[in-house]
Amino acid sequence: MHPQARRSRALYDIAAAGQELNLPDPADRFLDRELSWLAFNERVLDLASDPEIPLLERVRFLSIFATNLDEFFMVRVAGLKRRINTGLAVPSVTGRMPAQVMHDIGVRAYELMSRHAALLKDDIGPRLDAESITKVQVEDLTEDERARVDEFFFGHVFPVLTPLAVDPAHPFPYISGLSLNLGVLLRYPESGKELFARVKVPPRLPRFFNVAEATDRPAGRDVPARFVALEDIIAEHLGTLFEGMEVIHHSTFRVTRNEDLEVEEDDAENLLKALEKELLRRRFGPAVRMEITENIHPRVLEMLKDELGIHESEIYHLPTPLDLSGMSDIADVPRDDLHYPKMVPQMNKDLSLRESSDQVDVFSAVSSRDILLHHPYDSFSTSVQAFLEQAAADKNVLAIKQTLYRTSGDSPIIDALVDAAQAGIQVLAVVEIKARFDEEANITWARKLERAGVHVVYGIVGLKTHAKLSLVVRQEAEGLARYCHVGTGNYHPKTARGYEDFGLLTRDTAVADDLTKLFNQLSGYAPRSEYSRLLVAPTQVRTGLVDLIESEIAIAEAGGAGQVRIKVNSIVDEAIIDALYRASRAGVSVEVFVRGICALRPGIEGLSENITVRSVLGRFLEHSRAFVFGNGGDPIVYIGSADMMHRNLDRRVETLVQIVQDNHREEIIDLFDLAFAETTSAFELAADGKWTRRTHDADGTILIDYQTELIRRHRNRRRIGDEA
Repeated sequence: MHPQARRSRALYDIAAAGQELNLPDPADRFLDRELSWLAFNERVLDLASDPEIPLLERVRFLSIFATNLDEFFMVRVAGLKRRINTGLAVPSVTGRMPAQVMHDIGVRAYELMSRHAALLKDDIGPRLDAESITKVQVEDLTEDERARVDEFFFGHVFPVLTPLAVDPAHPFPYISGLSLNLGVLLRYPESGKELFARVKVPPRLPRFFNVAEATDRPAGRDVPARFVALEDIIAEHLGTLFEGMEVIHHSTFRVTRNEDLEVEEDDAENLLKALEKELLRRRFGPAVRMEITENIHPRVLEMLKDELGIHESEIYHLPTPLDLSGMSDIADVPRDDLHYPKMVPQMNKDLSLRESSDQVDVFSAVSSRDILLHHPYDSFSTSVQAFLEQAAADKNVLAIKQTLYRTSGDSPIIDALVDAAQAGIQVLAVVEIKARFDEEANITWARKLERAGVHVVYGIVGLKTHAKLSLVVRQEAEGLARYCHVGTGNYHPKTARGYEDFGLLTRDTAVADDLTKLFNQLSGYAPRSEYSRLLVAPTQVRTGLVDLIESEIAIAEAGGAGQVRIKVNSIVDEAIIDALYRASRAGVSVEVFVRGICALRPGIEGLSENITVRSVLGRFLEHSRAFVFGNGGDPIVYIGSADMMHRNLDRRVETLVQIVQDNHREEIIDLFDLAFAETTSAFELAADGKWTRRTHDADGTILIDYQTELIRRHRNRRRIGDEA
């Protein structure tokens, strides 16, 4: 163990023993990670509540909140419940038992889910109505609209419905996770006997059907959108499903199950087969949450509780409609006046040819300089995608080595690797088939790559490969040249339009040597590899960052200006946090720019008064990881794939690459300057774990929106580059 990690561990041990320290005990100096995650999703809800954000973007934030919460229950809450049920109920680093945390989650989640539902009903819904974007009940439809609904039901819905009765001949059906269901009480007219049936709402059909949709009219603000929920359409036609029966009552319910995966790779002879088996098991994971509508029949509720084995504390009574993740259908209504202004990604100015701004020779450009990419402001298709497509089509390219964590099945990245292999290029793909919730898709395209002749490997046993790396080996007049891409985001063209990420394109020999060693380790055996410009987890990222923090402490203790700036999705790791606390106590200025979970408490006198934590949420998902250390005026800067979490630092292959070019370092430093400027709008974290959103200054002036300002800067930079 690294000396600083040992020191952090010792702090826990001493504090737990009650000895005198100048640090609070563990329960005081760390925020609970689960409640911190709920605080993150509350910030998403704050954006949905903001009347200054375009209306349909607020609807999208409603959908994002619901989707986020689904995943939280499927993974984090399910994990807590599993530990409680199996007796592995040890205290967390905050000193709290899983049952205590579970109780607090239940209370907080119910508050947020209720606020979420009320926001749609009382605020966003009426505003949508005012814009002629309306959710309507079937009984409120015009004759023409009702005819359109009937046509849609009988043509697209009815053929795929499978009503499942519950009686002595029909056992209670399996309720799949996240499915929306109708619970129906029925009666035989002759005997008066009552029965229960379940109807699953087809997940692959539109969640909301637009009865006002007209294909012969252009979209615009004068074209109304009138949406009927799919479950309401099905409910209106229950008589067709249960002919000869009397429908007494119906209501909707939804179950969330444990959908996290557990694969013991050491015991798995074939990882693909083991994972496929586990995916099948996941479908039958235990229930961890049930959402029900307020009008549910008491007998239906009791049946569901008994059959699903779910506790009253795991049941959430909510107004209709359930499953607001489907609000994304409404958010996609083509009303430019109700969306963010369009932002078209720009070609990076270092990639474009002066005579034509829509052509790029990536190899020529990278041969002359390192190129720092910042997506989505810089176009992914004309940079990373073009790099791999040109490599696949280049007769001088001998080999392509690539990590793939998440991408789409129809991705041009996959197509490029297939084309390259079929053209005789040696292609290695390190595929992470255990990427959460993308497992099935990743298995499919891993096999597609194998069939094309790509060497597909699954990394190192026991570790997920989360690093974002490409290496292209090219024969040139001077000999072999190696072109590299090291990024912070996935090779996914679709998410690259909405995720904020960095990437470095370079043919620097030190980076190329590092990537060559790392790919050899991933595909073969090279456990003792040492690196020059990379920090590689699980052996070097935590220790390397702690060493850099300690260097800033030494600078501050010698009378200099120590500075640490960190941008991550989440910060939970105790060793890193304790190092930042030590830095703050030494007078080092610490700025943490975090999107999601933050277990660090800023602003505590004697511990963290020199630490500021901010969060920016907006139209783009802040996904990049960047690290800046003042180094006495000669900043040390890294970008990479690792968040400050145990899983990233201990159980994944992650990479951080040092940025050495002055203008690139300045660009990343400028982002921190903007994020932490008093004139920039952001959420700020207090010591008690509460986040406060700053949108106006003391005089009432609107503060700068961080992402809008970056759009403006990139447009200006492109214009300046064109004029050069």
